[in-house]
This record gives sequence, structure tokens and C-alpha cells, in this order.
Amino acid sequence: MRKTLSCVILSLIFVTVLAPLAIAAAAPVPAAPGEPVDYTKAIVIGCSLLAVGIAMGFGTIGTGVGMGNGLSGATNAVGRNPEAQGKILLTMMVGLAMIESLAIYALVIALIVLYANPLIKFIGM
Repeated sequence: MRKTLSCVILSLIFVTVLAPLAIAAAAPVPAAPGEPVDYTKAIVIGCSLLAVGIAMGFGTIGTGVGMGNGLSGATNAVGRNPEAQGKILLTMMVGLAMIESLAIYALVIALIVLYANPLIKFIGM
């Protein structure tokens, strides 16, 4: 658990630091010295990347913990009552499919924010 948490934190730091730098490097150069540059689009995209990283991190950590708890309960139940293995397996599979759908919802929202970002149209570019 501790290793997973440190990997998630390291990934968030990586995305938070490097993504805005890459986007800012592609920003237009001002025409004249002293002319202000509008970094609004870079800020919106950088914040979107941060939000995607956090959403996917929490979405997958939550589903991983839920699946682990479900599998643990199912194996304990089969260990106590081996005759009920078929019913327990069926119920466990349905539960795991429902839990996995939450991670897929987090992925869909992350892809929407990354590739069809609805906030870009509000910044006037």
C-alpha cells in the first residue's frame, strides 16, 4: 500500500511539474520586448492535467481497495463453506464488475477533460 501511494504521489508531482513547463515552452513569443504574453490557455490545460491525474489516482485506488476487500471476503466465505462456492463466485464476479465500472467512469471523465476539454472555449482562444 505504501509503495502504491508513493508511486501515485510521484506521478502527480511529475505531471504537475512537467506538463505546464512543456505547454509553456510552446507558448507564442511576444512580438516586441515588454509586450505581455497571455498564458491563460497554458494555465487551463495545466490545471486540467492536474485534475485528470488526481481523478484517475483516486478512481483507481478506490476501486483497487474495493476489489481487494471483495476478493478477501469471497475467499474467506469459500474457506468456511466450500459447498457454496458457485453462488459466492457468481456474486463476487457481479460485484467486481460493478466496482470496475467506477474506474472506467473515472477514465472516461479523464479522457473528456484531456481531449475534449470543455473549458478551452471559455478562455477565448
